[in-house]
Amino acid sequence: MKALKTKRRFVLLCVLTVLLALIIWTAWGNTALMVNTISVSSDRIPAGFSGYRIAQVSDLHNAEFGAGNTKLLQTISENTPNIIVITGDLIDMNHTNMDTVLDFVKNAVQIAPIYYVTGNHEAALSQYDKLKEELKSVGVIVLEDKAVQLENNGSTVTLIGLSDPNFAIRNDVFDETPAMVSTKLNDLLESENDYTILLSHRPELFETYINCGVDLVFSGHAHGGQFRLPFIGGLVAPNQGLFPKYDAGLYTDANTNMVVSRGIGNSIIPFRFNNRPEVVLVELRSES
Repeated sequence: MKALKTKRRFVLLCVLTVLLALIIWTAWGNTALMVNTISVSSDRIPAGFSGYRIAQVSDLHNAEFGAGNTKLLQTISENTPNIIVITGDLIDMNHTNMDTVLDFVKNAVQIAPIYYVTGNHEAALSQYDKLKEELKSVGVIVLEDKAVQLENNGSTVTLIGLSDPNFAIRNDVFDETPAMVSTKLNDLLESENDYTILLSHRPELFETYINCGVDLVFSGHAHGGQFRLPFIGGLVAPNQGLFPKYDAGLYTDANTNMVVSRGIGNSIIPFRFNNRPEVVLVELRSES
């Protein structure tokens, strides 16, 4: 009997130890910001853009890493990007804090020019117009279905930004979003000769981006699948459901590359598992 009690205590101790380790791992994994560096090569990238560095911030959701986001800002600064792209859900519709967001961008714009597109949370935010004006007032370039030219070392590429589809179509029961996005992109893709970079919050529209001939896409929204399982990947993502196809990292099909950020903050689900928040750093390499 005594041996049985000792065995039970040992098993209970092991279970509690594992649970404690998981809690510590999860807590650490939600605050341990990392940089994910991705190299994108193409013979369509102009020679003047070889070595060009793009830092991506996605799905911040009002999160703070260090007081005033000092840790996040330092992480971006240390990687010396040429530009910073913000791919939606900078703010969170459920616990909106405009000051946190504006303090971050005011400092980040001192590191490099910022190009911003909206996500579904901005589309649901009643104060979005105010947010947009505040962002523009501190120098953020807001791309709402617009294209601009980037110049570097005598070369140019086209940068396109799409507003989140939820601004136009709510509860897309008829699956109209791909056609709408395709129409917008075709209108903005004026020259097939330019290397095109697209900022769009939604990775589930990858096939549309491919069909439109976009070269490189920066996306977010999936939060890395929220809970990442070994050998499987993300568990669930908005608009993709269980075991999402596009949850994190680099995807290549035909001549289109898509980078999906795991994001930085959380929203409806307040924590992530085995899924560290990340700043993505993409370095362009010309093969021409």
